Amino acid sequence: MDAVRVALLREVLAGTEWLGATRRFAGALRGSVVSHGGGLLLVGTPAYEPWHLAAHLVDEAAWSGTPELTPTLVRHDARVADPAHLAVGLGRLAAVRRGETLLFVSPAEPDGPEGPDAALLERVHDARLAGATVLALGSGGRELVAMAHESLTVAKDAELDLDSVQHLVSAAAGENGGSERGRRRFRDRLSRLAEALTAPPPAPW
Repeated sequence: MDAVRVALLREVLAGTEWLGATRRFAGALRGSVVSHGGGLLLVGTPAYEPWHLAAHLVDEAAWSGTPELTPTLVRHDARVADPAHLAVGLGRLAAVRRGETLLFVSPAEPDGPEGPDAALLERVHDARLAGATVLALGSGGRELVAMAHESLTVAKDAELDLDSVQHLVSAAAGENGGSERGRRRFRDRLSRLAEALTAPPPAPW
C-alpha cells in the first residue's frame, strides 16, 4: 500500500515544488550513503522516533538493491534487553566516524514539546565535526538547518505532513536517483500491488 500511496501523492502534487524538493533531498541521502559507504544513522527527538521512516528505508534498500540505505535507528530510550536493531542508544552518536551519514528527523522547532533540546543539537553538531554528513528533515529551525549539509523543511502549515514527506523521500531514495531502472522498479511494484488489490477473493474451499 505504501507504493500506492506514493503514486497517489505524486499525482496530486504534480506541478508543485514538493516532488522536486523530496527528490533532491532523497538524492542527497542516497548519494551520501552510496559514495561514502559509512552507514546511515537515523535519529529523531525524545518525543518522536522515526520508526516508519526506518521501516520504509529498509524496504527501499531491499527493493533497490542498495543495502547502504538500510538505517541504524538511534533511540533515546534504548535498553540492553531490546532486540539488537532497537538497542542502539544515543551513545552511538559519540562514536560517529568520517564517512557516515546522520539523518535527523524532527517534527517541531528546537525546545518545543516534540523538538530537539540543546543537548541533542550538540550531539548532532559533534557528529558533523567528526566527519559525518548531516541531513535534516522536518520542522527545520535555524540551528539545525545551519549545521546540516542538506535540509528539507516541513512547516506546520505546509500542504503535506511530515509522514507524507517521509514516504516521498524514502521512495525516491530507492529509485536509483530517478534513473530509468528505478522507475521500472517502482512501476513493477505498483503493478503487483494493483493486481493484488483487484484480484478476486480466494474460493472458500
